[in-house]
Amino acid sequence: MPLPPSLQARLRLPLIAAPMFLVSGPALVTAACRSGVIGAFPTANCRTVEELDGWLAVMADDARRAADETGSAPAPFCPNLIVHRSNPRVADDLAAVLRHRAEIVITSVGSPEPVLKPLKDAGCLVLADVASVRHAEKAAAAGVDGLVLLTAGAGGQTGWANPFAFVRAVRAFWPGLVVMAGGMADGHAIAAAETLGCDLAYMGTKFIATRESLAKDGYKDMLVRSRLDDVLLTRAFTGLETNMLRPSIVAAGLDPDNLPVRGAIDIAKDINAAERDRPDAKRWKDIWSAGHAVSGVADVPSVADLVARTEAEYRAARGR
Repeated sequence: MPLPPSLQARLRLPLIAAPMFLVSGPALVTAACRSGVIGAFPTANCRTVEELDGWLAVMADDARRAADETGSAPAPFCPNLIVHRSNPRVADDLAAVLRHRAEIVITSVGSPEPVLKPLKDAGCLVLADVASVRHAEKAAAAGVDGLVLLTAGAGGQTGWANPFAFVRAVRAFWPGLVVMAGGMADGHAIAAAETLGCDLAYMGTKFIATRESLAKDGYKDMLVRSRLDDVLLTRAFTGLETNMLRPSIVAAGLDPDNLPVRGAIDIAKDINAAERDRPDAKRWKDIWSAGHAVSGVADVPSVADLVARTEAEYRAARGR
């Protein structure tokens, strides 16, 4: 199934500004949507369901204003639901997403099956993050509309597969939407993903280094100074394969080449502690992730400027 024409007409680029933990907020999402790319965010970025309701209301109101101002609907906003059974807020977050009539939802970290029927009944397009062919087959069998392929180049908790092999293996059995996540450094990469058989691409790292992101200035500056060789794949912080920035590990007083055993450092817990201004917040709260596209980060533009540049690169690549 290709991208629905009604949605395709609202996109300036076949691109999703990827949902990023503690980075994607209302300002980034609404700027992305107004710029003609899908703006995604993890519902877990909100501490409470009430805060999530507020964020969704802001995004929906901005979409209506943009439509009134321009005469056409902007690209849709896209909540990302963590559907793992360890998340106690799944049902409440789902209810909030349905209340605000999200048009697209991404499910992550678990089977989409528990949330699929209510989302589909509401007319929502459902995409599922997958990191292997087996996961892709299970999500397809559950009835999702699209698969987000987490390849080895993705930031944060990442995949392991080569994107060329992964896309073609999935396309052998899956006619639905395919989104490539990982290594999207510019518009040339988006065009290459389309040629390979993808309908959309995820771009994450470059959106961290935008004015509208929630990332700290130090994080953005480090992305500008870093390159691909500064990305370290490790299990030390979450227990799962995660791409992290070596310079941030060094700044925390740790040796990137001699990190603790798998999962010994709980970065999510400690970030949450720091956000609540607890005096016992850990020293590694400022250890940051990045994808392989970090070599493409040269400055900290606005979202609108980043999308305009990426579109020019994409058009040049397609023109060849």
